[in-house]
Amino acid sequence: MAGRAASTARRTRLGTELRKLRERAGMTTTQAADLLGTSSGQLSNMEVARFGVSADRVRVMARTYSCTDPSLIEALVAMTGDRRRGWWEEYRDILPPKLLDLAEIEHHGTSLHAAHSIHIPGLLQTVDHAREIYRQAVPEMSPPEIEHRVSYRIKRQAVLYGQDAAPYHAVIHEAALRMRFGGQGVARAQLQHLLKVSEQTHVTMRVIPFEATYYPGSGQSLYYVRGPVPALDTAQLDQSHGPVFIDSEAQLSQYRLLLDRLDAAALSPEHSRELVHNIAQDL
Repeated sequence: MAGRAASTARRTRLGTELRKLRERAGMTTTQAADLLGTSSGQLSNMEVARFGVSADRVRVMARTYSCTDPSLIEALVAMTGDRRRGWWEEYRDILPPKLLDLAEIEHHGTSLHAAHSIHIPGLLQTVDHAREIYRQAVPEMSPPEIEHRVSYRIKRQAVLYGQDAAPYHAVIHEAALRMRFGGQGVARAQLQHLLKVSEQTHVTMRVIPFEATYYPGSGQSLYYVRGPVPALDTAQLDQSHGPVFIDSEAQLSQYRLLLDRLDAAALSPEHSRELVHNIAQDL
């Protein structure tokens, strides 16, 4: 068994998936531990990410639990490697842990899908727009905290650039485009930034206009990160107390359906860019 390791989002998800495999096999921790040659306490520690798990151990557990999905098994094995500290660790004692988890999850995502109604997605925000959003936060943030949040948000945007950048798909309601956070100049610069970023071949921006006859999901903000296999996808919801992560298969299926319906309600990428351009021209 690998040694004790810090509980990162990736290791926590690995432990969760190993628990799911055990539960699908109908085994208690005591039954599974006996078959694996370990103690129920050690197995529980693996499942809650207090202990690291080696690649060989994951394969043994998968066989013990009669998992017959080779793609899932190899994806879980891959999660045991690469224990290097990510850039987000420099914020470990500065920002809430859930924000660091978000950066780690999207860093390992195979594709990213955002849907927003009032705000521009964080990965598409300018520095000035992001700073104004944090200035309006409740409860109020101190100037240093605002700057930490802004720098963290901008560093997250690195996932949109480079040769290995994951496909990014954003559905934005027209209401978010019309908001003038920071005033006219900041708002215009934000829209121009949207147009520039959306020129990248792996970035797709689609807008739901005011004229749309339906808007699935009641306008909730949703960020969906696809893993190497659907079972390892993650849905993230924005709440006033911070991000909430969803990883149950039933809920993930519902959110995938919601994203499909949002796409059906949105304008094409070409018409979306035209609408953004027209709104920017009106400012």
